[in-house]
Amino acid sequence: MTTPAPKSAAGNLATFNILHGFPEALVRGMRSSFLVDADYHHLTQCETLDDVRLNLSETDYMEALEDMNTLIPTGLQKAAVEKLVTEVKYLRTQAIEPLSTFIDFITYEYMIENVMLLLKGTLSGRDINELIAQCHPLGMFKESTMRSIPTFESTPRGYQDLYQTVLVDTPVGPYFAQFLQESSDRSEVSNVLEEVEIEIIKSSLIKYWIEDFAKFVDSLGGETAVIMGDLLKVRADTNAINITLNSFGTPLNEPAMRASDRKRLYPAVGHLYPAGTSMLADVGDEDELGRVLELFPMYSSIWNVHSAGSDGKSIDDAFYERDVQMLELAFEGQMHCAPFYAYVKLKEQEIRNLVWISECILQQQKEEIHKFVPVFSFNAPWRAGSNKNSRR
Repeated sequence: MTTPAPKSAAGNLATFNILHGFPEALVRGMRSSFLVDADYHHLTQCETLDDVRLNLSETDYMEALEDMNTLIPTGLQKAAVEKLVTEVKYLRTQAIEPLSTFIDFITYEYMIENVMLLLKGTLSGRDINELIAQCHPLGMFKESTMRSIPTFESTPRGYQDLYQTVLVDTPVGPYFAQFLQESSDRSEVSNVLEEVEIEIIKSSLIKYWIEDFAKFVDSLGGETAVIMGDLLKVRADTNAINITLNSFGTPLNEPAMRASDRKRLYPAVGHLYPAGTSMLADVGDEDELGRVLELFPMYSSIWNVHSAGSDGKSIDDAFYERDVQMLELAFEGQMHCAPFYAYVKLKEQEIRNLVWISECILQQQKEEIHKFVPVFSFNAPWRAGSNKNSRR
């Protein structure tokens, strides 16, 4: 009888540093690269984009912008994203199992978005080079794979061939297989990819990804299962709320579609699942949605921001603030994988901030320039209270 190989549990305090100590040290060191409150203050005082570039030359974005002759918001976003991709790829090369698979899971979301972008572009006949340029670098496949997607005919048989010969070999292929299988089980026509709206397909694939990621995280155990599991539960709830809210005024909100097509888009994980998602399936307007969310304290305050419209904040702004707070807290624990996910998502928020500030300056909308969510800010609402107490 052979002795089984020991399992490398990512959440095991006794072995985590042996297996993943170096990449964890790297990502915690990268935390110091985030812009600080003083940087944001200087950026919001800028009058031109040249001033923005000058201020960013004293930050971690210096090398990313040094070859850029003229700073524009899209160019700034591209440079910042490429910098993030380089960092994530480096972290991936330093990781071993199961952390390497964890980082791969982070990239699957972007792969789904890229494939859906290419499928949507194929349906509308857009140029493949233009579509590839818009794809997120973290979700890129081989160029031959990317370019083969629009070569298939826009027919039911063409889309079946697309999955069987191209998508089946991608990491997100199982999610497409699951979607096609569930569509077939509901006795829908074979040309589902042509007839169902792209956003509905995308929501289904993201649902499968969240559920798969949550199952993997739970299998790791320890602090990873607790902290990252909670992040994914909140992400699942956010998707369910947004799907419901965005369905109003569309066929998905018709009574016959709510309990079938809309409900199946809700992830089978989260704080709202299963009782909350069952109630969401019966919601027909914003008032009913608000009454459901009032039953869940962690979401009632977010909904109140949306319904009141105070300070010009939308529900997305409230979600961003909540996400930043939770992602920052992921760095507080030790010996778990959540900081890798948190770093990517917080950097995305920082990039959104930079684009927002630069757009406000470009369009001379300085009165709107402070409507962003800073990362690791000492002035954040959830941190301001503790700062006041510490000064007493």
